[in-house]
Amino acid sequence: MSQQSSDPLDLHVTLDAKQWGALRANTPLTLTESDLAQLRGINENIGLDEVAEIYLPLSRLLSLYVEASQNLHRAGGTFLGNLPAKVPFVIGIAGSVAVGKSTTARILQKILSRWPSHPRVDLVTTDGFLYPNRVLQERSLMDRKGFPESYNRLALLRFLANIKSGIPKVEAPVYSHLTYDVLDCQSISIDQPDILLVEGLTMLQTGPVDPATPVFISDYFDFSIYVDAHRSDIQEWYVQRFLMLRETAFKDPRSYFKRYASLDDAQAVQVATEIWETINKKNLLENILPTRERADLILKKAANHRITEVKLRRL
Repeated sequence: MSQQSSDPLDLHVTLDAKQWGALRANTPLTLTESDLAQLRGINENIGLDEVAEIYLPLSRLLSLYVEASQNLHRAGGTFLGNLPAKVPFVIGIAGSVAVGKSTTARILQKILSRWPSHPRVDLVTTDGFLYPNRVLQERSLMDRKGFPESYNRLALLRFLANIKSGIPKVEAPVYSHLTYDVLDCQSISIDQPDILLVEGLTMLQTGPVDPATPVFISDYFDFSIYVDAHRSDIQEWYVQRFLMLRETAFKDPRSYFKRYASLDDAQAVQVATEIWETINKKNLLENILPTRERADLILKKAANHRITEVKLRRL
């Protein structure tokens, strides 16, 4: 049985992983171990058993939402006497740095694209909407990269508005984690997919982007997911990821972080911990974690990265 909170202000119903897994019904597992190997993030050991237990029920739920949304658009078009433009179902995925939201987004994209009612599923990260480093440097914001003010939120808002208006071939900027910057003159084109996944840090924040435009970025989401974990676990994952990148991506001469490649283990842990404490932890506590309860679905992870609890917003 789901756990019903005694607090009438609690907006979510809580289920443990086993309870949630039972809601899979007969949804088939369409991912293979080979597929999953390409989708896993650094230092994550997600297996097909967790995909079946967590992501298949989630894909079933989202598919029901998408089909209902499609029917609603058709009904609205019938009422108005016109054929509405194809409008993607937009899913926002939020959470801290290093919590695994990118892996969640990639797995959902792969699974949802194999449902016959919505085969076209695109994924965009909000990293592309960060201001370029030169702008952040001019504004003394390099140490606040990832904080709300480091994004061109008006550009992100316009992107989502165009998507939900049914405009074809909407362009989104591209970000390189290797160079730690937005790529000049590069973009990806989003051309009326059935579903668009938008993954980023602070997308569920309240407050208008622009005083002249009194809407939130999250106003354009049809469904939102928050990937959650205890902050001490997230810190450990961040440090371990830093250590692994020191042995891989940081050694690339093009890497923004190449200066860290020669650090020994103790030095690397010290640097990663300092970055976490001064930037990522602060952003988590001030801007990301306070938005958690606004999500339609919260995926709670344990220290081993496995999702142990799912909280679904009551309608």
